[in-house]
Amino acid sequence: MAEQAAQPLRILVFSHRPEVRESIINAVGRRPATDLAKVRYVEASGVADVLTEMDSGEIDLAILDGEAQPTGGIGLTRQLKNEIDDCPPIVVAVRRKDDRWLATWSQADAVLVHPLDPLTAAETVADVLRSRRVPVVRG
Repeated sequence: MAEQAAQPLRILVFSHRPEVRESIINAVGRRPATDLAKVRYVEASGVADVLTEMDSGEIDLAILDGEAQPTGGIGLTRQLKNEIDDCPPIVVAVRRKDDRWLATWSQADAVLVHPLDPLTAAETVADVLRSRRVPVVRG
């Protein structure tokens, strides 16, 4: 068990805008909670990259920008949840609080609202990761 805790968690961050990916990474931080392993971020700027990473089986959690163009993270979340068996948890970042219902429709595990509060972002991601607590075996 100690070996698993030391292995970095892989979090996929998707947005077509590098500054949005950076704001998400900065808000969540390198260790969202002391009881979780450190995080290694995998950045994706396009849907093809997201699909490749999610299909790899090596992503522990994904954070998708609901405002990404041309394909937004909300629709992409619904697609991933419906197409990938044992889909990793997904957090959707939206611009407006009123868009939370769309994120719920997408089957997202949690929602963050911009501007991102670092305490809320880290706590939300940590809670989702804790609820997942499935042993991950990587070759």
